Amino acid sequence: MSDMSLVHIPEKRIADWLADPIRRNWRTYSKVALAATLINIFGLATALFTMTVYDRVVPNSAYGSLLALSIGLGIILIFDFILKLLRAYFVDFAGMRIDEEVGEDVFGRLTAMRLELRKGSTGQLTGMMRELETIRDFFASATLVAVVDLPFIFITLAVVAMIGGWVALVPAVMVPLVILVGLAAQPALQRIAATTLGQGLLKQSVLVETVGSIEHVKVSGADRMLKRRWKEAVKEHAHSNMRQRMISSIGTTFASTAGMISYAGVVIVGVFMVADNTLTLGGLIACSILAGRAIAPLAQISQLVGRITATRTAYRHVRQLMEQPKEGPETEPLQMGATDGAIELRGVTFTYPGGSAPALDNVSFTIEPGQHVALLGRVGSGKSTVARMLLGLYPPQEGMVLVDGVDLAQFDPYSLRAQIGSVLQEPALFSGSIRENIVLERPYIDDEEMLRAARLSGTDQFVSRISNGYDLKLVDRGEGLSGGQRQSIAIARALAGKPPIVVMDEPSSAMDAQTESDLIGRLEGELKNRTLVVVTHRQPLLKLVDRIIIMDRGRMVADGPRDKILEKLAQGGKQP
Repeated sequence: MSDMSLVHIPEKRIADWLADPIRRNWRTYSKVALAATLINIFGLATALFTMTVYDRVVPNSAYGSLLALSIGLGIILIFDFILKLLRAYFVDFAGMRIDEEVGEDVFGRLTAMRLELRKGSTGQLTGMMRELETIRDFFASATLVAVVDLPFIFITLAVVAMIGGWVALVPAVMVPLVILVGLAAQPALQRIAATTLGQGLLKQSVLVETVGSIEHVKVSGADRMLKRRWKEAVKEHAHSNMRQRMISSIGTTFASTAGMISYAGVVIVGVFMVADNTLTLGGLIACSILAGRAIAPLAQISQLVGRITATRTAYRHVRQLMEQPKEGPETEPLQMGATDGAIELRGVTFTYPGGSAPALDNVSFTIEPGQHVALLGRVGSGKSTVARMLLGLYPPQEGMVLVDGVDLAQFDPYSLRAQIGSVLQEPALFSGSIRENIVLERPYIDDEEMLRAARLSGTDQFVSRISNGYDLKLVDRGEGLSGGQRQSIAIARALAGKPPIVVMDEPSSAMDAQTESDLIGRLEGELKNRTLVVVTHRQPLLKLVDRIIIMDRGRMVADGPRDKILEKLAQGGKQP
């Protein structure tokens, strides 16, 4: 690999999700190293040209030689310009490739993360994804090429010593001083970088929370509270950023000053050597130019060290996400093909992260293939948690969830959910057209199936009145559509492809009575011979089921035929 391998971001071995893309781009970085090497060699030409002109051309009026030297220098400058462009292109190209590969891996891990292990708010998670930009900027930064320039510091000092002898001691003394100053700033930079990142994630969290709930912010009067949080987050983040920039600038500023000291020191020492005839005037000018070039890479190294600190901090945060276990079994998962739709919960106990009481407490029941079951109960009784368990969103801490007699945990989650149509309590729509929200790029759903599902859910009734129809672009999770319309699209999405198992959580809570009644009439024929689990508080939806399970405080307190359970509820004076 090229000299780029000298740069180490974390203290430990770089994880495969980052190391592999870097290794795959080693050829590109090798081209960068070659271009940087030639650029450094060409950089010596200007000083040597100046020395030759002052020592040979001027005293002898050798204007023909001056022309030849100028042509040669011009050719070198043209190649130098081309190589610098190529170097910038290759660095950006490698950074782009790494960004694409790493970004795809990290996004894939984000969508596959286990929900019970999720840490932080939505804003903090999106902020963590934003830290990929810091990693990408590091590998696409021209300052990364400064690593290749390091050996040329010593080569340049050697050339200065060959031309000016002891005058090379001046820049040679400044080099370790610049390195020491840069290293001394690192502990403080690391502490502040971690603080700055944490405050940036907090700021992102406030922003996402506000924008995502802007209507509620307005009507509830929460803007004062959120403005205060935003102001505090911005203030702390700005102060941390300023401290980080100030400490980072110490190394680069000192390197710049050291370059000026080196230049002036060479001139001062060189004057006495010229007076003693141990150094020519051209040699003095060449040494002063080269002394500045010897220190210049150290300024870039100081910038690179600052970038390494920020990149290391970003890497640690992204690595926390990448080290989270994925959904599904650790071994080779089973692929769920066609299913009969038999479901069983066997002694399932589950507590949400941070919860004090179990959401489900030793719940067991069996649903036969093609059976229609309603889950009833008060708010917080565990109904929606059962639905999440059936979808594999959370694994039980005790017990098992089985489909066709096989533990859900053994299946590949994507193949599992392809067999289960689901409508969650708060259906989410994505940016894009209504068609895209129903189809979701699933290859087995064509336009005919999409239209069939839309008719069943009632989506076609309002889409037919829209000029763009199914090509209407939705933004901000379906902003502009009513709650019932959003639910209709979510139901169409769940029914598309005729999944053998359908799980619905309050699917008609935002619909009017007539729309709900029409929907139920269509679903009665559609869901025959398919397993249905519906969570609801609404009486009309019970027409779809032949069995009712009642939950209370995470336990199953009643289970039986629909009419028998409803009769008991009526006798007890309770509403389902």
